[in-house]
This record gives sequence, C-alpha cells and structure tokens, in this order.
Amino acid sequence: MTSLCPEEFNISIIEDGFSARDFMNQRIEELDKAGNRDAFHTADLDNILEKHLRWVENLPRVVPFYAVKCNNSRPILALLANLGACFDCASQSEIQQILSLGVTPDRIIYANPCKQESHIKYACIHGIQMMTFDSEDELDKISRCHDNGKLVLRIGVDDSRSFLRLNSKFGARLQDCCRLLERARELCLEVVGVSFHVGSGCRDPQAFRDAISASRRIFNMGIELGFKMNLLDIGGGYPGSKTFNPKFEEFADVIKFALNDFFPDDTGVQVIAEPGRYYVASACTLAVNVIGKKVLTDKSSNKNADDDDIRAERIIMYYVNDGIYGSFNCILFEYELCFLTCWKKQVLSGHKYPSIIWGQTCDSLDNLVEHCVLPELETGDWLLVDEMGAYTSVVATKFNGFKEADTHFVMTQASCFKVINGVRGIGPLNQSKRAGNVRPSFNKSGARRQQQRQQQH
Repeated sequence: MTSLCPEEFNISIIEDGFSARDFMNQRIEELDKAGNRDAFHTADLDNILEKHLRWVENLPRVVPFYAVKCNNSRPILALLANLGACFDCASQSEIQQILSLGVTPDRIIYANPCKQESHIKYACIHGIQMMTFDSEDELDKISRCHDNGKLVLRIGVDDSRSFLRLNSKFGARLQDCCRLLERARELCLEVVGVSFHVGSGCRDPQAFRDAISASRRIFNMGIELGFKMNLLDIGGGYPGSKTFNPKFEEFADVIKFALNDFFPDDTGVQVIAEPGRYYVASACTLAVNVIGKKVLTDKSSNKNADDDDIRAERIIMYYVNDGIYGSFNCILFEYELCFLTCWKKQVLSGHKYPSIIWGQTCDSLDNLVEHCVLPELETGDWLLVDEMGAYTSVVATKFNGFKEADTHFVMTQASCFKVINGVRGIGPLNQSKRAGNVRPSFNKSGARRQQQRQQQH
C-alpha cells in the first residue's frame, strides 16, 4: 500500500501550534500581495485523524468503509488508507482510484445497488467481491458478469428523520426481500449480508436501532434459505458537523446497544458502516473573495431593525468567486450556510447590514445566502466558510468557464508522525490484521457457478 508521503500527496506539514486557520490566514495574505485572489479550500488532515480515532473509540466493532463519493481528494483517501479504513465505492472510477493507492480488494465494497455491467466485470477482474443489490435485475446482471460476488441485500428503511432521504431510489421493500433471496439462490449467487442507509444527516439515533432490527429479520430469512449470513452494513448518516445535534457519541451508543440486542458478538457477524461526511465535513474551510458589491437603499426600513448596530436602510449584495456550480453545489440539496467569517483588510465601522451573497456565474440561481447580517465588506475582502468538506469540490463543474477552487492539505508534524508510525493499533503496521477482520466467511458458490457454466457449454 502507498505510504502517506507528504511530498507525493502535496501535503503541507506545519509546525505543532500552527493551526490550519493560521495557514489559511497566511495564504490569504500571500494572495493579497500577489493580487491573485482565487478561492481556495484548506483541508485540515488533523481533523480527519481525530475523527477516525473518535470512531474507533466509540464504535470499535464497526469497521468504517469511507464513502469515496463524499470527498475523493487523493490525500484524504491516502490518509484514511494508512489509518486502516476501508472504502465504499460507487463506480469503476472510484474503485480504480482506491486500488491505485495499493488498497487490497477485500477492503472495498461496491455499494451501488444499480451498476453498469462493464463496471461489474471490472470489479470481478480486479477481485472486488462485496457488492450490494436491491432488485432481480441487478441479480441477473451480477450473475452474467461476476463469478464470485459476495452479495449484500440493500433494504429500504425509514429515512424520514434525515435531511437527505435516499430510500425513494434505493433499498428493497421488506415484503420483496424473500423473493429476491430466492432468486439469488436460483442463480447460485452467494448472499452474505444486509445493508441499509437511514439517510444523510440523520437527526434521530433511534433510526439506526429500527433499521438494525429490520436487518435482523432479513438475516433470519436468508439463513432459512441456506445462505451464510455474516455481514451487516449499517450505512451512513453520521453527523460530521461540530455543531450538529445529536452528537456522534449519542448515535454510537444507540448503535452499540442495538447490535448487542440483535447481532451480539457471539453470532460472528461482521459489522461495517459507510461514513462519508462524518470524516470530512468539518475538515475543510473555503475562502472566497468578494469580487463585487451592490448597495440597495431603503430609508424607510431602519425602523424595523431590532439591533441598533444593524442598519436596515441599506441592503448590500456581495458577489464572490465561487458558487453553486462549484463548491457551493451542496446548498441546493442540503441546508443553508451558517458558518461565515469575515476576513477584512480594515474595519470601517461597527455597523452591520442585511446582506445577500451571490456566486460568480451569470445564472440568477447562483444565490448562496438569501439573507444574512454582515459588517460592510469591500471588493477584495474575504469570507471564510467552515465545514465545506462534504459534497463540495467533488461535485464542482466548469460552468461559465470558472475553474474548481484549489485545495491545500495541511497536517501537523505530530499527526504525520502518528500516521506514519501507526497510532493506537490503527495504521500501516496493523493493516493486515484489520483488513482480515472484515472478510466474511464465504462458501464456494462462485466455483459452483463456473462448473455449471462449463457443463452448459
């Protein structure tokens, strides 16, 4: 496996005591002097390391398969690989990216219930065995394209308690699961477990208990049909924001109790998860530059202001050099930005004004913040937006010819040393053991299917 070499992955190693925000402030000053004020991200890899240690401490039984789709930056993937994490891939391209880091195939789950046939063949050729399904059609495709798939039935669960609901698109209805398992048996496919996803941004830990309980029923169904059910995938939905409530520890407590009730240790069931935003949301801060402003006057409106420092007679529109076609695409399907920090060259007054923030494109849809209150900014000032690590740069486009914002990856010397030398039993020195823990004990259905095909021909 590729080791985490800072030079190879373009990671800036900063002195202990010098923070990622210090690095960002220094970078802004450099750009101001150069007169090239392009937007940029700063990714704090220390934050990701802390999240990983927090996961291992609170959910020691659950192996994290990081959702590559959330942020596929190569330095982040390399860090997680060196920490011993595994990976949830949704396409051939994501599989290629993870394999290029030297990650072994048994540390990858192809967790897309609807896959292109050529991508299934690619997974087969490169030894990717674990993959999800939720339909008969998917079973037929896998039967044609993969000789040794270890299949995980994705079930639909209640996702009404999440910001982003996924089960309208993916997940077999519970009443259809028996039919799907019977079809898998007819095709001599090996089903090894069950997966679910409670939705992204889950607000109620109880949703996990309900889904784990439902998974137990499907497990029993599979066992009755003769499958060796030994893998439970509890999906994603874990909070990544520093301010999100409930906290991750509350989710972990509910999950641990549910696993003890429905899948106790002595059952031999391996438990994995697919965290994405949990790992990266709070790790990245975006710096955008004010490239223009427009002042709208309304002298009759100041009487409605509740705060003497807020001057409602002026509404100020700001234009910044990133937008919804770039890093802010996430606000189209998530929730409003609420972590804005002004970076001003000089403070003109203590007054604040109702403000609107627009992105850089010509599209009027490119509205980032419809209403907020800010001190007056000038062209050339900066806005810092926290918690921009999840589903931001990975979905950026080049609409209107604007390029994707650069990302600077930073890590302290102490954290780099921990990763390279192994930390708390997680790291390159312990990967073979950790990876081995997630291999379900499969039967020989793949060989049986190959034998059947030879007899048919």
